[in-house]
Amino acid sequence: MFKANSCGELTAKHIGERVTLAGWVHRRRDHGGLVFIDLRDRAGLVQVVFNPEVSGEGHEVATRLRHEYVLQVTGEVAKRPQGTENPNLPTGEVEVIAQQAKILNPSKTPPFYINEDIDVDENLRLRYRYLDLRRPRMKENILLRHRVIKFMRDFLDERGFIEIETPILIKSTPEGARDYLVPSRVHPGKFYALPQSPQQLKQLLMVAGFEKYFQIARCFRDEDLRADRQPEFTQLDLEMSFIDEEDILVLMEELFTSLVENVTPTMRVLQPFPRLTYRDTMERYGTDKPDLRYGLEIRDLSDIAAHSEFTVFRSALDAGGVVRGICTPGCAHYSRRQLDELAELVQACGAKGLITMPIGEEVTRSVLDKFLTREQSGEMASRFGAGEGDLLLIIAGETKMVEEALGALRGEMARRLELLDPNLLVFCYILDYPLLEKGEGGRWEPMHHPFTAPRDEDIPLLDSAPERVYAKHYDLVCNGCELSSGSIRIHDRELQEKIFKLLGYGEAEVEQRFGHLLEAFEYGAPPHGGIAPGIDRVVMLLAGEESIRDVIPFPKNKSAMDVMFDAPSEIPEEQLKELHLRLRLD
Repeated sequence: MFKANSCGELTAKHIGERVTLAGWVHRRRDHGGLVFIDLRDRAGLVQVVFNPEVSGEGHEVATRLRHEYVLQVTGEVAKRPQGTENPNLPTGEVEVIAQQAKILNPSKTPPFYINEDIDVDENLRLRYRYLDLRRPRMKENILLRHRVIKFMRDFLDERGFIEIETPILIKSTPEGARDYLVPSRVHPGKFYALPQSPQQLKQLLMVAGFEKYFQIARCFRDEDLRADRQPEFTQLDLEMSFIDEEDILVLMEELFTSLVENVTPTMRVLQPFPRLTYRDTMERYGTDKPDLRYGLEIRDLSDIAAHSEFTVFRSALDAGGVVRGICTPGCAHYSRRQLDELAELVQACGAKGLITMPIGEEVTRSVLDKFLTREQSGEMASRFGAGEGDLLLIIAGETKMVEEALGALRGEMARRLELLDPNLLVFCYILDYPLLEKGEGGRWEPMHHPFTAPRDEDIPLLDSAPERVYAKHYDLVCNGCELSSGSIRIHDRELQEKIFKLLGYGEAEVEQRFGHLLEAFEYGAPPHGGIAPGIDRVVMLLAGEESIRDVIPFPKNKSAMDVMFDAPSEIPEEQLKELHLRLRLD
């Protein structure tokens, strides 16, 4: 073996021991005779001292060392001289007096500093991801990811779940995004699809009688990217039989509470997890993935605005819209420039403008002063509990636009007012989603996926009022990030066929795409349901990162490209012929 000890494990108890280490040169300092290096491996750093009086040969090697050289060192662990200890390192009490040294591999000068936590262009980091992963922050993120996944596996194993792998090459099915397709060489003109999730497969496992299933599943979706999306991602996929919604919610609360306590104990979790309805969440927070670490709740002012003479209010209400706002404490003295910045933010969400109403005697006047009575102004302030120095930010217009704009405004003001506690995790459940929503062309589409069960009491409404049917669906949200969606599934063939018909699928298409699942339901399918938390997003939150790219070992960039492998790339004509394919670039 090249090493008998790890760099990061050496402490005072090793003083006097002879050790052999191997790792990378993290830092090098030449003090005119003595050469000091920090040697790094996965376990951490330790200081190594090269003294020509101890080993001339070792000292000669030290003079040739540069950053990121791979080095093997044998020496004796000694206590650092008094006053030179490093309390910031676990190994800071000791150093290794080198007796032998060997360069295992030199290194070119890296394209960015590995021993400093500085900003580096993301594409450069991804081009040299193997070097980026050596940096302490990225290393800790990947180790955290390992601990999270291990905890999840152990937690579920202790509760009787069985880990089962499902296929990567499957049939293309509707899951809400475009599939990645894989052409078949042995079946010309036919294609596999990469799974957007193991949805049908885990339902079939319930029919198979396994009752409690999970896996760390790889999923693939061809959709536009953002900070919390990747073409391929990982989720904790689980399914249970003979359960209802409450069983899933209780299990997930226990899992995530225990996960934080054991893996990131410096973070706090608010318990119990709040449960909010979809409609209430949209009205209070403007989004179905609210950040509950702070208030700034949206309030409806439509009833007050209806009695005002303000044309903007009256026009919005006459068109069936709403007037809503938020109260920002201590912001009454915001400058014109600051208010213009907020107006630009909401205009990007479709709002025609932002109406401001400062509270207090010694503040800038509001346009509303001309149109509201003193009583109406006081009633608006009272609805928010606003006091001297506060600022009301109000938007009028179509309901969906107002919710989106105020949701964005709420998040921006929380950042400006520094209300985002990085050490607090506020999980919540969003419940009572509609089963269906109208898509383009007025066609019904599932809010979640077509296998979600409607509430039992709403099933009769499928024939007369589908818009009033609620789903047995639940989302898990934390700090403004949607971690997971789940639902109780349909397990009855007749009900599933009714849903497919509502969604506009013809009988032949249903049989071709879902016949295997419908047939399985005729062989004693149990009631079942599940959920699938996104592991990348969970680790992102626990690591305090803002993008899942920083917790995935080898992610794609913002353009869905792998700049290290230069993928996607062109395919040789011979390979296309083997797959019976011909390119047509429109």
